[in-house]
Amino acid sequence: MGYDLVIFDNDGVLVDSEPLANTILAAYLTELGFPTSYEDSLRDYMGSSVHRVHDLVHERTGRRLPEGFDQTLLERTLAGFERELEPVAGIADVLRLLQERGMPYCVASSSSHQRIRAGHRAAGLGQWFEEGRLFSAEDVGKGKPAPDLFLHAARTMGVEPARCVVIEDSPLGVQAAVAAGMDVYGFTAMTPAGQLGAADRLFGDMKELPGLLELGV
Repeated sequence: MGYDLVIFDNDGVLVDSEPLANTILAAYLTELGFPTSYEDSLRDYMGSSVHRVHDLVHERTGRRLPEGFDQTLLERTLAGFERELEPVAGIADVLRLLQERGMPYCVASSSSHQRIRAGHRAAGLGQWFEEGRLFSAEDVGKGKPAPDLFLHAARTMGVEPARCVVIEDSPLGVQAAVAAGMDVYGFTAMTPAGQLGAADRLFGDMKELPGLLELGV
């Protein structure tokens, strides 16, 4: 079916940040005395907001992360972005085609506005996302897997949830899109397909997305 709005997740879908960000998060948690492997971080935190990190650490250990954790994590992550962040292969062509076809699109991410913007600048995607196309869990207070962020993005863009499709690469993101009543296409370049089984469709290369979206290429 055709859609009236394409909603992109950010990390792992627009910018290839998941390996870098989860390496930094796992190292920082381990440094603080909460041993966390890269694989642990991907499993537990990929696609979620920093609130989930606080909640899971407290739930599992009974201890709180230190004051200033969020700011230090952000600073380390942004420094990593500046050094080596790249766009997801093929995403610029998808965005260019959406713009040429006049198809509305936006990004809805668990990351903060600051982190999203910094990632787009580092990866050379800033031109595709003016302020009105950018939505963060900061805007709603409740990140994925809650549907609030996707519903907020659709409402702001003036599109009914049933006319939206979400492009996601995390199980939490897929769960949020389903809860929002939206179709969701799971991007499997980094996440095993079995973990995105609730998605309506799965694809592993951004070159496939224009055909899935029926953009006439």
